[in-house]
Amino acid sequence: MFAVYATGPSPDAPLDSLTVGERPDPVTPDGWVRVHVTAASLNMHDLWTLRGVGIKAERFPMILGCDGAGTLEDGTEVVVHSVIGDPQWRGDETLDPKRTLLTEKHQGTMADAVVVPRDNAVPKPARLTAAQSAVMGTTWLTAYRMLFTKSGLKPGQTMLVQGASGGVSTALVQLGRAAGMRVWATGRSEEKRALAEKLGAHATFEPGARLPAKVDAVFESVGDATWQHSMRALRPGGAIICCGSTSGPNPGADLQRLFFLQLRVEGSTMGTRQELLDLLTFVTNAGIVPEIGLEVPMADAKEAFRAMEHGETAGKIVLTR
Repeated sequence: MFAVYATGPSPDAPLDSLTVGERPDPVTPDGWVRVHVTAASLNMHDLWTLRGVGIKAERFPMILGCDGAGTLEDGTEVVVHSVIGDPQWRGDETLDPKRTLLTEKHQGTMADAVVVPRDNAVPKPARLTAAQSAVMGTTWLTAYRMLFTKSGLKPGQTMLVQGASGGVSTALVQLGRAAGMRVWATGRSEEKRALAEKLGAHATFEPGARLPAKVDAVFESVGDATWQHSMRALRPGGAIICCGSTSGPNPGADLQRLFFLQLRVEGSTMGTRQELLDLLTFVTNAGIVPEIGLEVPMADAKEAFRAMEHGETAGKIVLTR
């Protein structure tokens, strides 16, 4: 079958490992289903896979793609939930020590077909297109859990989104606005700040800028470059919710500010199947249109990966069949 895959780890030049070609058809184990992929979206996780981070060398070649939407054998339209846990685990599957994401152990969605556990294929809302649905399972689910499960924010409170043009960040802006938060965002260029405002941000600022007031929560995926600003932006008792560290993972902790102002720093990774179902319902009921910055045929995957590596798009990048 047709697939977009990594031939092996390439730490210094990840796109050197990116291949568009043929791979064997997947075998469907008992309790799993085959999804004929209509659309798949890119995540930074795919670049890390190409670099060999979070995947054992013997797992290669690995078909890329955590996110996807498609159809089951009977034609049912579904969205892929990419967190695959131990069947014996009970409770929040993101806390399962044996859980993996697609492309860490199991082949991904950038192909004619992908196989996943039956419960990982959830119904696609009729209002969303395949491309819009394909961004829900990783990026939007991460944003949903950060905002609604982890932050403790209430409608009317103020949130700051750092780096507002990325996939998780644009999702946070759209979700926060729909939920009644006062949404502020930072962006490195006028174009990126304008996009955040178009998506619902009440105000935007240059990175590191002095804000008009302290905020109730900051949403972090940048790391080193924005951490000190995030810490200074919080009111006493506020929270930083962190899902990534694209600019570096080891910023100064600023522990004196942390304990004196009783700040909370909490990590957040992906989301549960139930949270994905709730997210799809919320997006549908709120009339949210997910921001897609680039949509290209799967055969042109190298163009899409180059755009993501160089930060040349705003919103999500989607590959379609």
